[in-house]
Amino acid sequence: MAVSVEARNIQIPYSSLTVDHTLPIPEMKPSLVYALFQFCFFFLLMYSTRFELILIMKRIMKKLCKDLFTKWSNLDESHFFAERVSGGITNLLLKVSVKEQNGNMVHITVRLYGPNTEYVINRERELQAIHYLSSAGFGAKLLGVFGNGMVQSFIHARTFEPLDFRKPKLAAEIAKQLHRFHQVEIPGSKEPQLWVDTFKFFERASTLTFDDHEKQARYDAISFEEVHTELIKLKELTGRLDAPVVFAHNDLLSGNVMLNEDEAEKLYIIDFEYASYSYRGFDIGNHFNEYAGYDCDYTLYPNKDEQYHFFRNYLQPESPDQVPEKELKMLYVETSCYMLVSHIYWALWALIQAKMSPIDFDYFGYFFLRYNEYKRQKETCLSLARSYLSRPDLE
Repeated sequence: MAVSVEARNIQIPYSSLTVDHTLPIPEMKPSLVYALFQFCFFFLLMYSTRFELILIMKRIMKKLCKDLFTKWSNLDESHFFAERVSGGITNLLLKVSVKEQNGNMVHITVRLYGPNTEYVINRERELQAIHYLSSAGFGAKLLGVFGNGMVQSFIHARTFEPLDFRKPKLAAEIAKQLHRFHQVEIPGSKEPQLWVDTFKFFERASTLTFDDHEKQARYDAISFEEVHTELIKLKELTGRLDAPVVFAHNDLLSGNVMLNEDEAEKLYIIDFEYASYSYRGFDIGNHFNEYAGYDCDYTLYPNKDEQYHFFRNYLQPESPDQVPEKELKMLYVETSCYMLVSHIYWALWALIQAKMSPIDFDYFGYFFLRYNEYKRQKETCLSLARSYLSRPDLE
C-alpha cells in the first residue's frame, strides 16, 4: 500500500501492521505497529539493553521493513539489525541495517514518534512538507510511513553539540543553508502559523490537571492570565515589524543539525516536525536561543557581533561583507523580538509535554527556565524595538 504526498501524488510506501500488545513479551507478535511502537517506546527507554527486547525489536524491524519494501521480503531474520541511534525529548531514532542477498549492507533510519506527540505536532503538515524539502536537498529522504513513525534514508554524519553553533565557519554555513531553506515553497496556504500554534499551545497548556500533587502545585503557581497578556503584547509589537513570512524550520536546535566531517564538513538540516510558514525573525531568534542547549545556559546566547556574522551570511550568502548596515539593524531588532516569542512558545510546549510525555525529562523545570529568561530579556528587547519603530525614516 502507498500514501500520496499532497499536491504531487507522490507514492510513499505505507505499512498498516498491528500487534497484540497485551501478550507477554516473549509471545508478542509484530502485527500492530501503532500499539507495538508505543509499547516499545516505553520499554526501549527503560530496558534498552535487555536481550529479549533487542530480539523483539529486531523482529519488529524485519517485519516492518519487509512490509514496506518488497525487495527484502524473502530475507530471513539474520539479515536485519537494529540499534538505538539517539533520541531527543520527543522522538526515538533507530538505525536499521539490512544485509541484502548480494552482501551489500543498507542502512535506514526509523523515526518513532513519542506517545501523544500529536498534541504538539501536526503530522499531516510535516508529511506534506518533507518531500519538497528533501527534493531541495534538506534532511533525509522519506522512504516509508507507518502508524507511529516513518522510515528515512540514513545520513552518515554526527549530530551537532550546542557549542558547535559558536564556531564561525559552521555558523556561517547554517545561516547560508537557512537562507536556502527559507526559499523553498510548499504548496498550500502561505499564512504564518506561529500565532495559531502558540495560542493553541496556550489553550492546551492552561487547562491541564496532574495526578501528582507536586506537579499540580508547580502548575498552580503559574499565572496563565499573565502569560496570555504577554502573548497579546508580543503579537501586537511583532506585527508592527512587518517581518517576512517564509517556510521556517521552527526548531533549529543542535539535535536537528548534522555534520559529516569526512565530506568537506557537509552540513545537514533535519527533522521538520514543527516546520510551517512563519516569520523569518522567529526562525532565527529561536535558533539563537538553542545555543543554550537543553540546560538553558543563556550565557551562550550569541552576542551582537556573532549575530551580525550570522545575519551577513544569511542575507547575502555569496557576498556577506556587502550587507548594508540598515538591513543588519532591522534583522537584529526583528530577531530580538521573536526570540522572546520563542521562549513562551517552548515554555507552553513543555507544560503539555509534562502531562503527555513518558520521557524522563524535567518539563516543568524547562518551562520555568524558558519563561524566566523571557521575563529577564523582555524589557531590553522591547525597548530596542520601540526605539527602532519610533525612527522618523520608518514613518
